[in-house]
Amino acid sequence: MSQFKSKPKSKNIAWFMWAIASTFYAYQYVLRVMPSIFMVDIMEKFHIDAGLFGQFSGVYYLGYALMHLPIGILLDRYGPRKIMTGCIIFSIMGLLPVVFAESWIYPIIGRGMIGMGSSAAILGTFKIIHMGFDKGRFTKMLSLAVTIGLLGAIYGGGPVSGLYSHLGYEMVIGIFVALGLFLACLTYWIIPEIKAEKTTPVLSSIRVVLTNKKVLWLCFFTGLMVGPLEGFADVWGSAFLKEVYGFEKSTANYLPSIIFMGMCFGGPFFSMMAEKTGHYLGFIIGAGALMFLTFALLVAGFLTISSMTFSFIVVGICCSYQIVAIYKASTYVPESVAGLTNALVNMISMSFGYAFHTVIGFVINMYGGTSVPEALAYGIAVIPVSLGLGTIGFLVLSRQDRNWRKI
Repeated sequence: MSQFKSKPKSKNIAWFMWAIASTFYAYQYVLRVMPSIFMVDIMEKFHIDAGLFGQFSGVYYLGYALMHLPIGILLDRYGPRKIMTGCIIFSIMGLLPVVFAESWIYPIIGRGMIGMGSSAAILGTFKIIHMGFDKGRFTKMLSLAVTIGLLGAIYGGGPVSGLYSHLGYEMVIGIFVALGLFLACLTYWIIPEIKAEKTTPVLSSIRVVLTNKKVLWLCFFTGLMVGPLEGFADVWGSAFLKEVYGFEKSTANYLPSIIFMGMCFGGPFFSMMAEKTGHYLGFIIGAGALMFLTFALLVAGFLTISSMTFSFIVVGICCSYQIVAIYKASTYVPESVAGLTNALVNMISMSFGYAFHTVIGFVINMYGGTSVPEALAYGIAVIPVSLGLGTIGFLVLSRQDRNWRKI
């Protein structure tokens, strides 16, 4: 990896850099949840079924995961100014095929491009915080950036849905292309050019992480539990609530965004409580159990709007288990590769988003499509099943952890 030779001289510049990175993080979250709002138009324009739409939605996560390490290395080597600007433009280009293409393959490629470019948002935020702020402020600045990003996800639901109702999906995409171009220009203008010094190659460090079985199992179990956020809140939640619960379109679009709202507060809460008690895996297990119970009741049709609102806030808080899991993985490896381990855990767990979208879409399609309530119920039922498996996996890992400490 590499280290930057100098930090920005002005604290004001550091804050501007952080604000730009946080805005990019929010922007990519809006792009991430857009398909759930435009689903009907996209399916009608390209004549696709729920299975293909699930793959389209999930390709984002493949692009995001595959580019995690390469972009991390590029940020180390060339700095965030050029890499983040290029990634913003790359994400903008990924929006265009939905409007202009006639063949379905191009929106698929474009969705992957959005995911690839979006991976620079969180990684660029990490880099800028390290560059511009003292080490002791890292957690605080990251929590604030994540909160801003999640607010982007929240406003990717209701308000964007309102714009879509009045202007149509093509005009909304045009607006976000223009906003993205403005953000790219701002990024290149504000973030200074900082040269990096090449040091140790990363291949040996990657080998250390990928041969650690405890890290790999933790990645797998973490991935099994991302369904509420990356499967339900991102795409399938709105369609499920409209067809199964009979909610109006605006309500169905807004309710899943409450999960992101809960996560805004869950990150600092989970980190603080887990750090104070030291029971990191215990908090993850509790979060998994609560999410499993909520989605079991949701699929069974037992929730009302009031109970659903409260439950989705709880689910959002529980989704912050990912932050704790990423930290816990770093305790299984030498400190010299802790940062790389964090990136790998995030990369692998995010790649499960593709699996969730694909499997849910396949199940929905198998039972009749998005217009059949039972089909959507069966599709969303994938989430509590995987939550149960992931929670059991963490229980086993926790027991092994205790045995390991006794040795």
